[in-house]
Amino acid sequence: MTYLEILKQHWGYDSFRGIQEQIIGSIGSGRDTLGLMPTGGGKSITFQVPALAKEGVCIVITPLIALMKDQVRILRDHGIKAACIHSGMKRDEIIAVMENCIFGGYKFLYVSPERLSSELFRTKLRHLKVSILTVDESHCISQWGYDFRPSYLTIADIRKDLPDVPVLALTATATPKVTDDIQEKLGFKEKNVIRMSFFRSNLSYVVRKTENKLQELKHILDRAPGSGIVYVRNRAETKEVADFLNAQGIPATFYHAGLDHVVKDERQKAWTDDRYRIVVATNAFGMGIDKPDVRTVIHMDIPSSIEAYFQEAGRAGRDGKRSYAVLLHSPGDKRSVSKRITDSFPKEEFIRNIYEKLGFYYEMAVGDGQGCTYPFSLGEFCQHFSLPVIPTDSALRILTRMGYIEYVDEMDYSARLLFTASRDDLYRLHQDKVTEDVMSIVLRLYSGIFTDYAYIDEQLICSRAGIDKQVLYTTFMNLQSQGVVRYVPERRTPVITWTKDRIDTDMLYFNPEVYRLRMEEFKERIGAMMEYVTRTTGCRSAMLLKYFGEHQDKPCMCCDLCQEKVNGELSRGERDAILNDILDTFHSSPDDPRQVYSLPYDKNKIDLVLHYMVNEGHLMMKNGKIFTRDD
Repeated sequence: MTYLEILKQHWGYDSFRGIQEQIIGSIGSGRDTLGLMPTGGGKSITFQVPALAKEGVCIVITPLIALMKDQVRILRDHGIKAACIHSGMKRDEIIAVMENCIFGGYKFLYVSPERLSSELFRTKLRHLKVSILTVDESHCISQWGYDFRPSYLTIADIRKDLPDVPVLALTATATPKVTDDIQEKLGFKEKNVIRMSFFRSNLSYVVRKTENKLQELKHILDRAPGSGIVYVRNRAETKEVADFLNAQGIPATFYHAGLDHVVKDERQKAWTDDRYRIVVATNAFGMGIDKPDVRTVIHMDIPSSIEAYFQEAGRAGRDGKRSYAVLLHSPGDKRSVSKRITDSFPKEEFIRNIYEKLGFYYEMAVGDGQGCTYPFSLGEFCQHFSLPVIPTDSALRILTRMGYIEYVDEMDYSARLLFTASRDDLYRLHQDKVTEDVMSIVLRLYSGIFTDYAYIDEQLICSRAGIDKQVLYTTFMNLQSQGVVRYVPERRTPVITWTKDRIDTDMLYFNPEVYRLRMEEFKERIGAMMEYVTRTTGCRSAMLLKYFGEHQDKPCMCCDLCQEKVNGELSRGERDAILNDILDTFHSSPDDPRQVYSLPYDKNKIDLVLHYMVNEGHLMMKNGKIFTRDD
């Protein structure tokens, strides 16, 4: 089958979008490929289609476990065999998944980067026929990226085990420096970057300086109807801002990583279904959301990098309609942004102190500890030693990059279930239809569940039963209260692993690439973000594109700076006069839009007003023809 036939058969589309076809052709021909695609560009199609055309299993490495599970579920719903391996799975489960991939005709295996280094995975991998190695969020492999994750460095070792398998690296945001680093770290045989333009003609970038962010937020949402995301920096703010909006009559909910997974799923679905207009969230929200009609994305605080801001702002207007990315800032923000540098890169003495206290905390002797893993509570650790939370968290991440420990702040543990009632007892029980269906599905899917806990795939059970996770959670809790089952819900627990034996504190080595150079890089990213916020001339879209190495030929004419230029060069009266004459011209000569340049005005002024009219919806283009709002 051709790639188009595969696309049509499994997804129902008649054609590819953007650069999808270029990437598919490149990786399909066996070339290592780096695809740069903005949020919403359709990344998954670029590896799913060519993998279905090849023999073997496509391995997809992604750090987002929730997204991984969703992708597997979607593929299965399309009749495609897929599985995943992530932290929290038992050894026998991993063996079963790997052997199914070896012998069972599976086409996709999603793996979290932490699993790649296990001897079990590496041993089974040698018997697996791999078609494509896909690295999602590939900027995480670069120490110069804004979201570096040490576990990604293991991918280079996997690449050595699969020398003839082409690598497809995907990311939505990468500077030229990071782009080069990704290809080097992944051992590309030759440089090969296929990029989609990051320019978004329908997205207006706006920066607002205000003394009262909450009132400015209300003002914006009153003027810009439709669905929106409001980003804040900490968990407490999510609830505070959501409560404020609800009090103002704007339906809002809040979302952050600390919420129970069932609550998070329910709130995301409620917002997606428009039961809430606004979701107020930390940056934990957004990856994998599929809501095209987000009209506004508002940042209440200045992000720490252009990359993070661009990705979050890009969740607005994926349906192509006019949308707004607004960043609010106040005079005090500069001081709080500067503090992030010392919080993110505490002094060496502080980091040594954290390493030493970690040894005391776990009673780990010098010369011992390698391979030991323990559950970890950052709040409890900081309280025990009277430590500041944010710098301590940063110190643990730096120690991870230095290779002494592995600090995983959200280790995902699958839900577990054990039937305590016997089979005979189950037959005598009378339950409602949903409960009967759930029990029947569980018993068909999992053997040995009467003698030991089984790790269960809640999303798969929900899909088979036609219910959502909240209903499943309630069903299991009711069964537990009746003494029928014991249920351990899915959870995320931080862990600390000693990757090396503990050493004397004064022996810690601060690699410049891990500490000093990364701190300088962090300062540069914050500097670029502050330049964006404080700029008073130019074009915000052009500034963002330049950061990512892309040139924008003309000003966007829809950001706040471009609009100020229009207002600065034209009085409102002159603008409205030109606007009305342009409308009259379009009505009298609809088939010849060039007639507007015969009007008695300077061509540059006509261009400015035309841009203004398009941005404000006075003019629209369809099938190559221009229509006015009244047409």
